[in-house]
Amino acid sequence: MSQNEAAVLLEGALLVALKLGGPLLAASLVVGLVISLVQAVTQINESTLAFVPKLLALGATLVLLGPYMTAALEGYARMLLDRIVAIGAS
Repeated sequence: MSQNEAAVLLEGALLVALKLGGPLLAASLVVGLVISLVQAVTQINESTLAFVPKLLALGATLVLLGPYMTAALEGYARMLLDRIVAIGAS
């Protein structure tokens, strides 16, 4: 395996990690900002208030984007396993 092939595999792994973690982090960030604004406006300083909406947002994100995330991970795993077989056959 050359350095270029290893770099391509590493790039693919980083992109898959971004595809899997990015939507969850973005949803959590948006909900956290909204809850923080609501807490600042109403002057309610409850640390547990942000937990339930974030949990619901993460659950909704997983339900909506779960098939996309699964397909991204499956596609990378198939490509990686095909490369492993190709290396073993040569």
